[in-house]
Amino acid sequence: MTAPTWEDVCEAVAAVRPFVRRTPLLRVEVDGRPLVLKLEHLQRSGSFKLRGAVNALVSRPLPERVLTASGGNHGLGVATAASLLDLPATVYVPESAPQAKAARIEAAGAKLIRHGATYAEAAAKALEAATEPGTRYLHAYDDPAVVAGQGTVAAEIVEDAPDVDAILVAVGGGGLVAGTSLAGLPTFAVEPERCRALNAALAAGEPVDVEIDSVAASALGATRTGSVPFEILRSSRVTSVLVSDAELLAARDRLWEEFRLAVEPAAAVPFAAWLAGRTEGDLPCVILCGANSEWTP
Repeated sequence: MTAPTWEDVCEAVAAVRPFVRRTPLLRVEVDGRPLVLKLEHLQRSGSFKLRGAVNALVSRPLPERVLTASGGNHGLGVATAASLLDLPATVYVPESAPQAKAARIEAAGAKLIRHGATYAEAAAKALEAATEPGTRYLHAYDDPAVVAGQGTVAAEIVEDAPDVDAILVAVGGGGLVAGTSLAGLPTFAVEPERCRALNAALAAGEPVDVEIDSVAASALGATRTGSVPFEILRSSRVTSVLVSDAELLAARDRLWEEFRLAVEPAAAVPFAAWLAGRTEGDLPCVILCGANSEWTP
């Protein structure tokens, strides 16, 4: 598969425009430092995943049905995209997928099947079921059209805040950070310490399997970085950063306490890195990527 370019992202902007929300930016000051927050958790389906799913589907002739595997957010994005395009969808999720995400996938009209302990096991089972003629298997992140679609988040940031000089992104399989990096700005790829597929891949020089054990695993729980994202990230201006579960949960709570922004743990990961001083930029933008979790302040 050929890795997408910024031109592909720009084409994706037009392709997804009828289906996705252009999410707002919020300029804030935290601890005396300026920061821009991209409120992508306000996206339809509750996360950025709708962008990649829509772009992957409309960039080719529509299939008779769509099938995918997901930790939760991608499945919800695919279910929503399929509903918008009048396609039947089936989503495989691991047994550990949060009920809040599973319920929303079903509410969006998709058939939900739980299988396996991890995303990788659910994906293997989904691929077995995707051989029926007319079926399109939509990978959560290892697809050039998905990566280009996720890059439309960065395209909006660049257009709406040209003074932003760095972008901070949470990383699971690598689709969002790969698409974001195509904008050409310094990009900080942030992962939980025990959910670090990209960090391990960059250290090894190739995608490798990692163990997953984090409170953010339902969104960032890819056991291996995708080959398409890695092809982009290995040679781009991306810096890998790790945060602890305690730091990301504290960051999530602070987003609520100071700004009344209710996000899931994964979305607070880049904010945690910024709070800890592990990123750079005079005016960075933190992408708050999703809000599909059950929690009370």
